[in-house]
Order: sequence, then structure tokens, then C-alpha cells
Amino acid sequence: MAESRTDAPRGASFKEAVCADVQRVYDSCSDKDCMSELRVNFTEADQALVDSAVGVRGNSVELLDLFVEVEPIPFNRGFYSVDMTGFLLANLSVYSSQFAPPAAVSGIAVFSKKVILYGSEGGVRCFSSKYGPMNNQQTNMPEARVQIVDPILLSAKLAEACCCQCEAAAVLPESISCRLGGSVAQSQPEKLVLITVGTFSIVKLERPVQMLLPAYDFCIPDSECRTSSDDPCEMFEKLNFPTGDFFPPKLTDLDSCGEQ
Repeated sequence: MAESRTDAPRGASFKEAVCADVQRVYDSCSDKDCMSELRVNFTEADQALVDSAVGVRGNSVELLDLFVEVEPIPFNRGFYSVDMTGFLLANLSVYSSQFAPPAAVSGIAVFSKKVILYGSEGGVRCFSSKYGPMNNQQTNMPEARVQIVDPILLSAKLAEACCCQCEAAAVLPESISCRLGGSVAQSQPEKLVLITVGTFSIVKLERPVQMLLPAYDFCIPDSECRTSSDDPCEMFEKLNFPTGDFFPPKLTDLDSCGEQ
């Protein structure tokens, strides 16, 4: 970035430009998600309180962690899927009767989200002394960066657990389950707590580049995230046909450097 001096003499000319390594945002999107009826996973002790409860009230919810993975999309060069798995700590009050004081319980709810963004392509491998001689190579994949404001707990309700429909308890990473003070109950519950949570997020794909640019204002995404369906055929229908793979470019399509 060019240096700016407020005390420069009047009429002084620009003398130097500084090249800086920055993370360029190739694509981004903003999203407003309402994730309904997420199952809350409890320890054995808290699940016993839930099984005997007649009512539940949601107090607060906290995003403990978000796991992010980036994978290239076949036949859509330069596009990547960003898969996110979030872990929410729900703080609740359960009521065993209309007259007894509520008991405080906490559990973990898990949600998943996927968006598709353009991250460009590159053919270089990066090496740096920062990572040491045994682990100094970085992949050429773009880096996903996700920003999420504090989630909003919209509702919490009790539901009878049905053996034929009830999904298995979530398998949580140790770093997440330790926040509950014990392992998640794996036995068949009698009742479930289902919460609905609202979140606002911004997802970006970035690559390190060298740039010299003036700064104007904040970069606010103006497009909504494109989500991916669980139906693989539906997702396949959205992919562009890879015409270039079937019809390689002619010599007349290439420039003097051999590029399209």
C-alpha cells in the first residue's frame, strides 16, 4: 500500500509504492439461516432430568466451534464447496412439574451448512520458513473464512422420542464434549429437546496475492449463499457442462503465451 503522510509539504510528488502480501477475497456471500428442530445432546444425568420433564425453556445458546472444510467441485474449475459443521451449547431450564422450580441443564446441538463459492485456480505450491523444515509446504487450495454473529435461540420444545424415527446421539469431538463435563448419553432417550436457532454469517474464499490497492469502504457481500442439496442428482444438475474437457482449444484460441 502507498504511504500517506498528512504532514507532507504542499506540492510534494508521490515517490514510492509498497507491495504487500494480502489475502484477496475472490468470492463471498452473506446468509441468514433459521435452523429448526436441532436435537440437543445431554449427559446421562441431564438426560434423566429431561426424560422426567413436563416443560422446557430456552435461556441462551453459544457457538462453541465451527469446523470448516474446502473441497473442489468436479467439472466446475475454480469453484469450491465450503462445508461447515457447528457446535452449539444450549443452556435450558426443564420443569418436572408446574410447581417445582426448574432445573438448569446444558447440551450440545450440531448443525451443518454448505455453500459454493468461486475461489479461482492456481498452479503453484507455497513454501515458507514459517512452518519449519518438516512441515513447510502449503496446499494450493483457497482458504475459507467464516464470520458468524452470536446465534439467537428462537425456541425450545420437548418431544417424545420414537425408536423408529429417533436419530442416534451425535458423536462429538472431545474438545466439545468436555464442555458438558461428561460424555453424551448413548442410551435411547424417552424425550428430546429440539431447539430452533437463527444465525447471520459471511463466508469468504481467499488466496494470498501481492496487490497495491487503495481502500474505500467495507466489503459487504451483495449475494446470498448458494446452498447444496442432500440429493446428489439435484446438485449434479446445477453443474455447468464441461465443454472445454471434450473440445480442447485450437491453436487460434491461444494467445502468444499458449494460454486461452
